[in-house]
Amino acid sequence: MITLHGLAVSNYYNKVKLALLEKGVPFTETHQATHSTEDAVLAASPLAKIPYITTEQGTLCESQPIMEWIEATYPQPPLLPADPFAAAKVRELTTFIDWHIEMVARQLYGQAFFGGAPLGESNAARIRKQLEKNIAALKRLAKFAPFVAGDTFTQADCSAFNHLPLVALATKTVFGEDLLSAGGIDHRSYTKFIGERPTAQKVAADRKAAPKM
Repeated sequence: MITLHGLAVSNYYNKVKLALLEKGVPFTETHQATHSTEDAVLAASPLAKIPYITTEQGTLCESQPIMEWIEATYPQPPLLPADPFAAAKVRELTTFIDWHIEMVARQLYGQAFFGGAPLGESNAARIRKQLEKNIAALKRLAKFAPFVAGDTFTQADCSAFNHLPLVALATKTVFGEDLLSAGGIDHRSYTKFIGERPTAQKVAADRKAAPKM
């Protein structure tokens, strides 16, 4: 049995959770906050990041390696195309959403969601410029037809469904403008569409019900 460790409010935790639910893989969940100094946690996730999983084979951290292990171990239903190049394109898009959109926007989360001090003017301007550039690039790469990578639900949707609403809200809160919408990405319609899936509804309901810490 797989155990998923982390917080139900974490978008990377929910990226993995959505994949497990889509595949119908049995798993349990264990609440684990970030920044733990416990030896058992550090043995599984040396930076005390979430999510991480425990399996019969051992532990695994970082969301994308976890996703790849899930795909290889539980190939049906697939979240990657059978064609190697098409699968690489899904991985490309997933990496782009994780690292060039969400991780850049994450610099806003302290101010936007956790009561942190406002960013300095030059720092905020730097982040905004980078996001605007990267969102324009995402618009070129993503399809939203109707799924983010094309006509099939993939790993890229596990990222996009959980990341894009946070990016939109953070930019709206800090800059007074939803940069995704301003950049021509209709994330609201996309999120509503994915949100019709029972698996996505489960993730959203658990996130809403979860304690914030």
